[in-house]
Amino acid sequence: MLLLVTNRRDITTDYVVAELQRREIPYFRLNTEQLPDSLCTMAPAPRQAWSIAFGDRQISGDEITAAYFRRPGAPLLSDAVTEPGERAYVEAEWSSLLKSLYARLEGQWLNAPTDIFLAEDKPRQLLLAHEIGFNVPTAAITNDLRSVRQVADIGPAIGKPLRQAVLNGEQERVIFTTRISDFDDADADAISLAPFIVQCEIAKKYDVRVTMVGERIFATAIWSQEHDETQVDWRQGSRPDLKHERINLPTEVEQQCHCLMAQLNLRYGAIDFICDSDGALWFLEINPNGQWAWIENLTGYPIAGAIVDELQRISLA
Repeated sequence: MLLLVTNRRDITTDYVVAELQRREIPYFRLNTEQLPDSLCTMAPAPRQAWSIAFGDRQISGDEITAAYFRRPGAPLLSDAVTEPGERAYVEAEWSSLLKSLYARLEGQWLNAPTDIFLAEDKPRQLLLAHEIGFNVPTAAITNDLRSVRQVADIGPAIGKPLRQAVLNGEQERVIFTTRISDFDDADADAISLAPFIVQCEIAKKYDVRVTMVGERIFATAIWSQEHDETQVDWRQGSRPDLKHERINLPTEVEQQCHCLMAQLNLRYGAIDFICDSDGALWFLEINPNGQWAWIENLTGYPIAGAIVDELQRISLA
């Protein structure tokens, strides 16, 4: 049986569920925010000695053959727990149980949570990309105005978050990649508040999203330069008419992608490139748990099927 670890609102997992149902493959979808509604038991040993029951629906460790860590949500506590200290305690206990569960599934994940966490380190990604031989724009990870200026003095530059791209609060906001204008000395204090990535801007022909699943590569050109609001960051503007096109990667870049995946110990990854006016590809970053459903919708790539294939390979290993 395959285990899907996610949340109720994760539409991407719905695609995997549809593929599993089409193939009549048994699965259990664990929406982790609902975990406090279940009855859980975990024995110290063996590794498979755990179970989770939601009423008549139950899963046990010895049934699981492979698992997909998608978008787990924080466990939602009962309203009966009202005292702040008690709520913090209960939240921590459920989080601890989940971490133990994830560890019990080591070797069965499409991408293990620990590997996802380590692969999200963008400075490490850039270091590996340099070592592998990708074209990588000149960049700095800094909170120092002097370092920002050193990159910006080379030519046009962009800034983007080092880690957190979403500002939570009453109104959630996304921090998009933006062009950096001239700075004066008065900006030094603001820049020093948090490190970010400043990078030389590569003039684009189009953006490229490469979705890797096992040995399979699904490369997509995103024609971001056709609209003003998507030229710097194709996610901005949420344009439903943004053209997506299947493309083939140069053999050398395919080999480099496989090398990066191997060094990060990933079976799934979403790699972003820029294609410049000369047709050269420039590495930007890899998201070890990135979205892919919209790519399947717009290109017809069988990504859900490839993920199920990979989970079945893990099951048979």
